[in-house]
Amino acid sequence: MLYMVIVPIVPDYIARMQKASRPTPSTEVSPLQLTTPAGVGAHMGNTSESPTAATENEDVKIGVLFASKAILQLLVNPLSGPFIDRMSYDVPLLIGLGVLFASTLLFAFAEDYATLFAARSLQGLGSAFADTSGIAMIADKYPEEPERSRALGVALAFISFGSLVAPPFGGFLYQFAGKHTPFLVLAAVSLLDALLLLVVAKPFSAATRARANLPVGTPIHRLMLDPYIAVVAGALTTCNIPLAFLEPTIATWMEHTMAASKWETGMAWLPAFVPHVLGVYLTVRLAARYPHLQWLYGALGLAVIGASSCMVPACRSFAPLVVSLCGLCFGIALVDTALLPTLAFLVDVRHVSVYGSVYAIADISYSVAYALGPIVAGHIVHSLGFAQLSLGMGLANLLYAPVLLLLRNVGLLRRSRSERDVLLEEPPQGLYDAVRLRERPVSDPDGAPRSPSGPFDECEDVYNNYYTRS
Repeated sequence: MLYMVIVPIVPDYIARMQKASRPTPSTEVSPLQLTTPAGVGAHMGNTSESPTAATENEDVKIGVLFASKAILQLLVNPLSGPFIDRMSYDVPLLIGLGVLFASTLLFAFAEDYATLFAARSLQGLGSAFADTSGIAMIADKYPEEPERSRALGVALAFISFGSLVAPPFGGFLYQFAGKHTPFLVLAAVSLLDALLLLVVAKPFSAATRARANLPVGTPIHRLMLDPYIAVVAGALTTCNIPLAFLEPTIATWMEHTMAASKWETGMAWLPAFVPHVLGVYLTVRLAARYPHLQWLYGALGLAVIGASSCMVPACRSFAPLVVSLCGLCFGIALVDTALLPTLAFLVDVRHVSVYGSVYAIADISYSVAYALGPIVAGHIVHSLGFAQLSLGMGLANLLYAPVLLLLRNVGLLRRSRSERDVLLEEPPQGLYDAVRLRERPVSDPDGAPRSPSGPFDECEDVYNNYYTRS
């Protein structure tokens, strides 16, 4: 919600600040008119003394402000991941919620662009800790499938709900209760969540401190060099690029192409929540029955995203466009729900069962798309055109789908029994069962055990040598 709630608020608010030193006749604008950053351009041109210069200046400021959260999140994640691995998940999550509370409160009362920028960037800092530790905590608390996929699917459903509901939520409160109200509400939610964390997880209790002897996780740079994890990270980035690039550009295109009303440009994304939740549900059910086909669900999602993105420029009315956007969000749900549990599984079978760094890599993948989108998309549309942008993004997803074939043998991997299992004969409990991991044994002709073949066999010696030296 923090990423998307500023969509209907900030363009109008920046315009008001721009006009403070040069008063002009004000015009009432519905917040739904300003659902995307690029959608503010025409209105700003009508209320400024120098339309072209003012519009470009404001669009640049809006784009940079939108991207600043993702940019700082991108820069901090390589540090927050190892910090979470070392500190467990409770304390970093509490730190992240605290930073989100303070930064959102600051955003609510900011009166100039510099303060808005600082508050927005701090939101990225808080998200780098809260997002990563929250998803990692879920992966740790649910170490077995299909419970892990189901729990991560619930989290993804709420991420979709927050992203799609935030613009109408922010626009309604901004129009009827003022700029402060939506941010005060979200700050209160962050504070309430932190208090619930203190009650439920008890991060500072004696029992929690007794678990402080954590295993040493694999360094994040080594996880990035793992070819399987790199393939998953690339898929997460590729699948989110269409959403990140369309959000700041599609409203203006709708107005120019189909003479869309302000209500239509504001509500185009909202119906996509239903297919997103449907995609999460379908992937969780399929993963429970056929867990070795997670790569296939991800590849199918990329294909759906590619086809939907290519269909967008061909739409000439509101209904077909909504169908295309629903397909886009359905495909994203397939990819995210299939591949986020795969990241945790890869850490389990190839590294150490500590999940902070690997989900920091996932957060980096998302942040790359959302850092580039508000800044780059407008320039691409201006120089090449909206149709070329959509077709290029669709083609990228279609071309990346076959790459997930490299993950087809991941389902053959499994964890060996940890030392805790051997000594206590208890099932693994996630984070605190750092295990030396191996692959499902297969016998050579002479009876010696070996690992199943895979597309990255040549990389195995590197990892074996690393663990031997360790």
